[in-house]
Formats: sequence, C-alpha cells, structure tokens
Amino acid sequence: MSDRIKSMKFEGPEYIPVSVGILPSAWMKHREALHAIVRRHPVIFGQQNTDRDYDAVGGTYVAGEHVDAWGCVWSNVHTGREAIVTGHPVPTREAIHTLTMPTEDAGLPHGFMYLRLADLRGFEELMIDFAEEPPELQQMIDIVLEYNLRQTRLRIAKLQADGAEPGRWLYFGDDLGTQKALPISPAAWRKYLKPCYQAIYGLVRLAGYSVYMHSDGHIIPIIPDLIECGVQVINPQIRANGLNNLVTTCKGKVCVNLDLDRQLFPFCTPADIDAHIREAVEALGSPEGGLWLLAEVDDGVPLENVEAICVALEKYRGFFRKG
Repeated sequence: MSDRIKSMKFEGPEYIPVSVGILPSAWMKHREALHAIVRRHPVIFGQQNTDRDYDAVGGTYVAGEHVDAWGCVWSNVHTGREAIVTGHPVPTREAIHTLTMPTEDAGLPHGFMYLRLADLRGFEELMIDFAEEPPELQQMIDIVLEYNLRQTRLRIAKLQADGAEPGRWLYFGDDLGTQKALPISPAAWRKYLKPCYQAIYGLVRLAGYSVYMHSDGHIIPIIPDLIECGVQVINPQIRANGLNNLVTTCKGKVCVNLDLDRQLFPFCTPADIDAHIREAVEALGSPEGGLWLLAEVDDGVPLENVEAICVALEKYRGFFRKG
C-alpha cells in the first residue's frame, strides 16, 4: 500500500507524500536550469530523461481562442498560462431554455460543476441568479449535473474495465471560493450545489473508489459538507483558508493535500520557505497520516526558491518517520 493511500486512510504512512507542480510558463522561461533542479530531486519527480521539449504546451494553455464542448469561449493572451472564459453560451435566462448538454463525452475538466455554471452564464449573471432564484437556475444546474453524472459513470466503468483496485481515487477540480469568502452564501451552496456533489461523489464511493477534490479559494465553511458528500482527500489553498482554520476543520477528519502558499513563493527567501513548510507539517501532520503536501510554481518563482521548495519538502516529508 502506497504512502498516499495510507495517509488518506490514516494508517501511518512512512513519509508524508509530497509533490511539485510546474506550470508550462515556468518551463518556457527557465528551461535547462529548471530541468537541472528537477533532476536533482528524484524523490519528488522520479527519474528524468535528459531530453525535454520546454515549449510543449497544448489545449487552453496556447494563446488564442478555444471553444469547449459546452460552447464556452476561452481566451488566452499568454502561451504557457491558463485561459479564461470570455464567451458565455447562455448570457440570458431565456437562453437557458434552449441549453442542452454536449453529446460528446469530454470528461470532467477542472470547473465541472459550479465553475461550469459561471462559464455558461457569466459570473455576474450567475450571482444574480443565486440571489433571485429564478426557476432557470435549477434548470441549468440539472442539465450540468446530468452531464457530469454521465461522465462519472464512464470514468468508473473505465476503471473497472482496467481492473483498478479499491483505494484508487478519482480527481475532481472545482474552485468554489474567492480569496476571502464563498461567492454565494453557505446556505445557498447547500441548497443548490451540495446535492450535485453528493450525487456525483456518491457514484464513486458506491463503486468502491475514493474521491479527491481540488478547490481554490476560501472553502472553510463548506469543507464539512464536502466530507459528507464523500470527499476523502481535499486540496485547499493555505493562504485563502488559513492554517489554523484548516487544522480545526480538517485535522483527523479528512486527508488534506495542502496547496502551499503559491502567493508567497515569488517574493520570499529560501529560509521563509523552509519555515512555511515546517509550520504546515507541525500543525496539520501526524504520525497517523492525513497530510499530503503540494507546491505549484509558475514563471514568477525564482529558481533558488524552486530549489528551496524541493529541499524543504524532502527534509520534512520524514518528519513523523519512526527510527
């Protein structure tokens, strides 16, 4: 059994699972120098080939406009960074009456439920919908949910066909918070959105698999709800939620893949990074498990800080190791 599964189940992993995500913009800027750092840390990245295409990028990370399966238009002005949705297929409530889910199976990309609603309507219009609660809001939610349930069933069927063993987790990503709060009230979230995640994640848990959920933003008020929906690994941002809040809400209740402070990394010293990671481990970690660590870096993070992140993760992943 891997340390990630042991940690998820609070069964005493040998090491805290750690990882570093490097965005395409960082590879395009730093190139061989960044690759050299990656090769120095096989514990984190595994063994690396000597060849790499630093400009390899695809999908919405390519500059220009992209149209997804729902008809949302994504605009990108900087190859190597993610696009944003600028074209919304149902900008009026009347348009919702003609909305149909895609016939193609385009999977469950990041932003599959709440953000999909915002992409379809536009953020401001969606906020007005949640405030005024017209019948079209529930109609749109039902259409998006039906599609997501179909995609979830397909994912489960593929896992079963491939012989995936119990304990395998399925990844879901949906940014539910802003920097300091939920965009809608917890009560509105529980009324309109919680049933959607319960239905989707219920399928996964019923099939014997685990649920991993990434969510940017401040989500502290609804983390207990997400646990009730079936989430077993939650991936929250430390700055948006606060370390102490995460300890109170999550420790011993759900495994946390902690998104370390990416807003700190471009501006701090290596010593700051060491202290930041140690503090997180001491607060959220335990010998029983329940903690993974994740650092994400883009082209704004100095190379010395990328190195410091890797060094600190390797240093503290064995913090609770016996012997």
